[in-house]
Amino acid sequence: MAIPRGIWALGFVSMFMDISSEMILGLLPLFLVQVLGASATAVGVLEGVAESVVHLFRLLSGVLSDRLGRRKTLLLIGYGIAALAKPLFPIAESFGTVFAARFVDRIGKGIRGAPRDALVADLAPPGMRGSSYGLRQSLDTIGAFLGPLGAIVCMLALGGDFRSVFWIASLPAFVSVLLLALLVSDAPGPGSMRPGQAVRWSDLGDLPRAFWYVMAIAAVFTLARFSEAFLVLRAGNVGLRADFVPAVLVLMNLSYAVSSYPAGRYSDTLDRRWILLIGGAALAAADLFLAGAAGLTGLAAGIFLWGLHMGLSQGLLAALVADVAPVEKRGSAFGLFSLLSGLMMLSASAAAGAVWDRFGPAIVFHAGAGVAALGMMGLYIDMRLRPPRSNPLL
Repeated sequence: MAIPRGIWALGFVSMFMDISSEMILGLLPLFLVQVLGASATAVGVLEGVAESVVHLFRLLSGVLSDRLGRRKTLLLIGYGIAALAKPLFPIAESFGTVFAARFVDRIGKGIRGAPRDALVADLAPPGMRGSSYGLRQSLDTIGAFLGPLGAIVCMLALGGDFRSVFWIASLPAFVSVLLLALLVSDAPGPGSMRPGQAVRWSDLGDLPRAFWYVMAIAAVFTLARFSEAFLVLRAGNVGLRADFVPAVLVLMNLSYAVSSYPAGRYSDTLDRRWILLIGGAALAAADLFLAGAAGLTGLAAGIFLWGLHMGLSQGLLAALVADVAPVEKRGSAFGLFSLLSGLMMLSASAAAGAVWDRFGPAIVFHAGAGVAALGMMGLYIDMRLRPPRSNPLL
């Protein structure tokens, strides 16, 4: 059975938006520090707040998409807002303007996130949920690979002109909105949502126990995985030239893209906790390489393993949420899942920035490895206590 065209289309929509976003984000930390004079703490707070906004709006839009019974309308609003925010970056003359641009951009991402993930579940054929999420995540991450690569090319061609690169980066975002409008439709038939079925706010606590178990796994690993902005700062810290710093995200997202679909495909037949456990080990190893990096070799190894962790966990966690959430609460469940992830990301990124400024980068990454190890330990204990047949996630 083939993956439906709508899921492919959603993947390409995500890809073009990620090309735009990652062209900007691959340069933004250095732009803030070197051009606008911001501190690492400010970068950490910005990234933490930005990601928290994403996850708060995912909760709101997820519940709303269940109430409306239509996902595409919210997708168009979310992608459209993000596209309109992109031109604010090249005109920014202060940290406040960048903060506002990033805030608006993340609102757009938040609005589209939960309805998009729920729509993938609506469209996915039985038994192909992991593969469908893996494919969409892989295409999304190809965009996240091409974006920083494009930023490098543009920086070299334009003599390191950050603002000109930001203008060019705005264009793929509008292509994304056009593809969404023309190629994506809500799921037809009895498997799709009908207006009025959605849960009330008070019903969110009635989601099944297996859902809260997925939430706990995601919370620990998100706390160990702070913003990728710190990978960019680490690259500058070990001496990588500003023109080539976006290569950090190129390498990370290449590893992410290559591993996402196989991880999703195998998760349709294996105990998914094994894949999550391997992903946690990849994150801990990435942190240790980055903590000890004195040159490009250690930096590259850490970045590659960081991307491998993302490929082995992000699409898989989305598939797990879809597995355990009732169809009438699917958008709401994705929104709640995303909100918790955002709170963990805010805490992790703000703490990482403060520790970086006071103690240096090595302590930041060593702490991340420790938290990842705790998450692996908890997952392994659960696997020993609850074999696959009694695992509520399978």
